[in-house]
Amino acid sequence: QVQLVESGGGSVQAGGSVRLSCAPTYGGFCMAWFRQAPGKEREGLAKILIGGSGRGYYADSVEGRFTISQDSAKTTVYLQMNSLQPDDTAIYYCAARDDYCNPGINSGDFGYWGQGTQVTVSS
Repeated sequence: QVQLVESGGGSVQAGGSVRLSCAPTYGGFCMAWFRQAPGKEREGLAKILIGGSGRGYYADSVEGRFTISQDSAKTTVYLQMNSLQPDDTAIYYCAARDDYCNPGINSGDFGYWGQGTQVTVSS
């Protein structure tokens, strides 16, 4: 059983940055970040294969602003979020799949989830 724990959420002003962390991760796992805003569906943001090339894959909505990465020990995955706007306000979730990443960033592909961390962006 994988129990994911996110950290790093909080409140920030528009234009600011936040870095989220999620642990533990394991080699060969596909890790992803999702978010869910009130009244909206859960949205896939980014994914990365732990122990792979280190290349992340992103939803169009966050490409160029968000960066997913893994630490050198391959135990933690991060989501660096820059140029945040009020529309980015949501609960952010880390998710894991004990296999290679599938195409897309779809919640149904991930069997392990963290409890979520709130990110609030004020204007």
